[in-house]
Amino acid sequence: MIKAHGGKLINRIAEGKEREQLESLAPSLPKLTLNDRETADLEMIAIGAMSPLEGFMGREDYLSVLDLKRLAKGLPWTIPVVLAVKEGDGDEFVEGNQIALVESDGEILAVMDLEEKYGVDKQQEASKVLLTNDDAHPGVRYLDTIIGTYLGGTISLLKRPQHNRFENFRLDPKETRVLFKAKGWETIVAFQTRNPIHRAHEYLQKCALEIVDGLLVHPLVGETQKGDIPAEIRMECYKILFENYYPSTRTALSIFPAAMRYAGPREAVFHALVRKNYGCSHFIVGRDHAGVGSYYGTYDAHYIFAEFDRYEIDITPMFFDHSFFCKKCGNMASSKTCSHGSEDHVFLSGTKVRAMLAEGKMPPPEFTRPEVAELLMSFYKDQ
Repeated sequence: MIKAHGGKLINRIAEGKEREQLESLAPSLPKLTLNDRETADLEMIAIGAMSPLEGFMGREDYLSVLDLKRLAKGLPWTIPVVLAVKEGDGDEFVEGNQIALVESDGEILAVMDLEEKYGVDKQQEASKVLLTNDDAHPGVRYLDTIIGTYLGGTISLLKRPQHNRFENFRLDPKETRVLFKAKGWETIVAFQTRNPIHRAHEYLQKCALEIVDGLLVHPLVGETQKGDIPAEIRMECYKILFENYYPSTRTALSIFPAAMRYAGPREAVFHALVRKNYGCSHFIVGRDHAGVGSYYGTYDAHYIFAEFDRYEIDITPMFFDHSFFCKKCGNMASSKTCSHGSEDHVFLSGTKVRAMLAEGKMPPPEFTRPEVAELLMSFYKDQ
């Protein structure tokens, strides 16, 4: 099976005597309250999903990621994973000491060895990572909510964040690797999504399944922007597809606890590298992956992979063009496989479909499975 990024699956969950000592110490330490993104990042670091990271980034890694899309030692990495000082905090966080990381209710989740405290230019971060400083971009809006002072250092997780949903679908990287091995899969393709799966997505996944042993549908259930369909509804849509249209011996469904950055091309590479840690050998990159609005070109998320050597990325990206239902072909197709004109193609954007659903109109079966459309219509009717 494919190795974790950097060669080793990181585990920063404290156990045994170390855990006992840290639990005893933590209440007396200066405390930093995490926001939703930071809480998700903390857990993903601890379980190895963000290998080789062992904590939140220090200045050298942070600047290297911004400028070179690599960690300071040269390993490809495209998204800053950082921890911000909160309003009114700061003086009590001293380099060389330890701090407790807590949830909004004050529950202690982890202890961090504070190695570095450093100031950043948030506008520069936005322009390099998100490629814009436009306040309409959700990633820029997030940066506007935090202070430009970051804390870097190794973390030790004492308690997992509380989860009240998807427990049966919440698999850590070590667990997905066991699952793949039990199923006898050597090659696994991951599909990232923050939306319900429509017919074009299904087409991409099944094309990929012709090449690999198994498919991991890995929907993101962390923080997303207002207007995105809630994860609970999306999960019901995925289950409908798995029960009725997917081969059970060759598919798996597990949630991805990360928060969306909406960073387009950079986030596409990040999503691929993280799925490598979960044991996936291939990763589907579709049209405008992790995009929002019109900030990124249609296939910029494809082009960025050319900036890295195939063997340093290791996971194999599978690039797919714009897919649609062709009335003349009588099936799903893309510009690579269909010679007919756009007048014969059925394609609806997610925005247009949401508008149809809100108006009580059933999307055409060429776009989405009827069972999924009915579930979505029911959700919108209650809004």
